[in-house]
Amino acid sequence: MKFKLQSAMEYLMTYGWAILIIAVVLGALFQLGIFNASTFSPKAPPGACQVFRPNGPGTTSFINLEGVCNGELPQYVGVFNGQTSNISFSQTSGFPQTTQKDISAFAWIRENPGAPSYPDIFAIGYGQINTYSVSTNVYEPRMCTANGCWQDPSLQYSANQWVMIGFTYNSTTHVAVSYMNGVAGTPQSLATPNPQATYAFIGGGSVYFFSGYLANIQWYNVSLTANEVKALYNEGIGGAPVVLRSIQGWWPLNGDAKDYSGNNNHGKVIRAVSFTSSWESSYSAP
Repeated sequence: MKFKLQSAMEYLMTYGWAILIIAVVLGALFQLGIFNASTFSPKAPPGACQVFRPNGPGTTSFINLEGVCNGELPQYVGVFNGQTSNISFSQTSGFPQTTQKDISAFAWIRENPGAPSYPDIFAIGYGQINTYSVSTNVYEPRMCTANGCWQDPSLQYSANQWVMIGFTYNSTTHVAVSYMNGVAGTPQSLATPNPQATYAFIGGGSVYFFSGYLANIQWYNVSLTANEVKALYNEGIGGAPVVLRSIQGWWPLNGDAKDYSGNNNHGKVIRAVSFTSSWESSYSAP
């Protein structure tokens, strides 16, 4: 017994530091998400899932999803530098043009530390005024219309953390609601904005640029219900639209700036937007 104990002690003294170092390295790799099961799962290539409109853009008859649409993780996400990178649209004819318009807009984001104030994620505007926009400020979701902006302190996230944020606006009740990860903030009453669009962009305009990763931006011409927003979040970062008849723009940013809603609202990368396959750190499926 004495010799066995002595042998065990000698083994620990000889190899203990190596075992400790290996344990520390493995812990760090787990923390970075290297051993996350999703890291090794197949990824959906660009355009793997899209909305099919057999009668053309803007129609809803026989609309359906085609391709692989089971919420597979994307191969890529968009990377924005917070200074000049954005995606713009060469035409806005597919964007709101009437004075009464319901809207919902959502995006998956991972914001960098020390990000600039008021960075726009998705915006539709007229002249120099954002008619609608999803943005952030000090790691809180922020929503704007031509009648003002607000953010809800009850909805907060951290830098380098993947979250789904966005809002719904009902033009009949004039009520807007911000959301984060499917959870609603405090409803806000707003006057009806004038959504005549002359420009639209993703990631920033001329002043406020987003710094970090963006993915799966969806814009609807309806005010989604709380249950629909929750369902959208539960689909995860690779989720398809939850209300096909109302989807107006769908930009997965999975390697390109194309619109996969079937409405041909394709974006154009005009400034320093890149796409990365190394994006899963801190992402956990809902």
